[in-house]
Amino acid sequence: MYESIHFRSRGRAVTSASDPGVIAELTAIVGEDNIIVDPAKVEPYGADAVKEKFPPEAVLFPESTQQISEILKLANKRLFPVTARGGGVGYTGGAVPVEGGIVIGTDRMNRIIEMNEADLYAVCQPGIRTIELQEAAAGKGLLFAPDPASYKDSFIGGNIAENAGGMRTPKYGVTKHSVLGLEVVTATGEIIRTGGKTVKNVVGFDLTGLMCGSEGMLGIITEATLKLIPMPEATSTVRASFRSMEAACEVLTRFTPEGLLPMAMEVIDRRSVGAIEENYAFGFSQDTEAVLLVAVDGDREQVERDSRRIEQILRENGGFDIIRSENKEDEDRLWDARRAISPSLMRYGSLKINEDVVVPRSKVPELIRRIDGIGEMHGTFIANFGHAGDGNIHVNFMCDREDPDSIERARRSVRDTFELAVELGGTISGEHGIGYVKAPYLGIAVDPATLEVMKGIKKLFDPNGILNPGKMFV
Repeated sequence: MYESIHFRSRGRAVTSASDPGVIAELTAIVGEDNIIVDPAKVEPYGADAVKEKFPPEAVLFPESTQQISEILKLANKRLFPVTARGGGVGYTGGAVPVEGGIVIGTDRMNRIIEMNEADLYAVCQPGIRTIELQEAAAGKGLLFAPDPASYKDSFIGGNIAENAGGMRTPKYGVTKHSVLGLEVVTATGEIIRTGGKTVKNVVGFDLTGLMCGSEGMLGIITEATLKLIPMPEATSTVRASFRSMEAACEVLTRFTPEGLLPMAMEVIDRRSVGAIEENYAFGFSQDTEAVLLVAVDGDREQVERDSRRIEQILRENGGFDIIRSENKEDEDRLWDARRAISPSLMRYGSLKINEDVVVPRSKVPELIRRIDGIGEMHGTFIANFGHAGDGNIHVNFMCDREDPDSIERARRSVRDTFELAVELGGTISGEHGIGYVKAPYLGIAVDPATLEVMKGIKKLFDPNGILNPGKMFV
């Protein structure tokens, strides 16, 4: 579905990573038990959630920063592509070796090095899964706030490389807001440290921020120092139906004047509601054009007070069939509708193209209304849901995997949606990144002068273009 971008050697000879000499040198670095070259066994490392396959020539599992440094130095000497991979659950191909070469899996680098309760930080390696860090922090009465939907499978290193978001973004921000410092192996094999263990640090350039969201194109993260916060005592969710998307989104602006800062604010459009109702029969009214879920956290008395006030605000602004959770079981049941969307949509097509655009929160109703028009114009079924609290909407384009015309119409819908998001003051990705999937559309969101600065940074860090080639820039 997407066109590959060929690896360029900048005029120098390129060595295949499958060359016996290269394989021997790589094996000497990581050990023969930690390298895969069998074509059948490397294949799973050539795809992510997009499901397109670009098999690597070898997959390596280093156990140390030094080993990664040696691998990258060899890659620059022999000129073969290197792609870092975490959980492999992204939606834009950031961890997919589109130009072949080798994949570096961080699976073995999965230790929590330090959990500091006094200074509220954790130090961990990139291969630890998000849920493992969250559970370890919770065991100390602490919270690691970032919560991407893939938290059970995603790796911390991948979250940082993609600057992952999640439902708690309205209150706690995206991943970069919880990163204090990093250890990184640059594309040329140098080991650098950025940031530190303090919340305040303005010494030199913000290289930590630069690495967050760099999609593995500037370096490979080998250690992260992450901010923790005290675990909130309680949470509560209120769910309401609305007779229009405008009403559902307009109510979001009513919370701030009341001194309320919800942890999550999620919206579900009428097509998503219809899909989950057909599959699971949640009991939504036929008048439901949108569903809003609003969650708060804090101490128990505050949560009780805030959730009741949110319930009242929703009711006063057109909400109906309102349910407020009284306990954890209630809360889980309310969120079941949100979790049921993705599997329910598959009845409308064998291929789901999941994009994420972001616009100012006040523009969400117009965004969704006009996306409906785009779908009608191109004959594509489109469903919208996502993080209304920060304007980040997941737009799902349904098509037939075996029908090229269906896929082409969906692709035209994608481009029109990206152009619409930018027109409304937003951009083409809020948390999924660019990778190779959105690379052809980058010029819609980034002006030429800014794009040249980005390319200059890439060239400075990676003069031979060996690290994650074929991504972002076309």
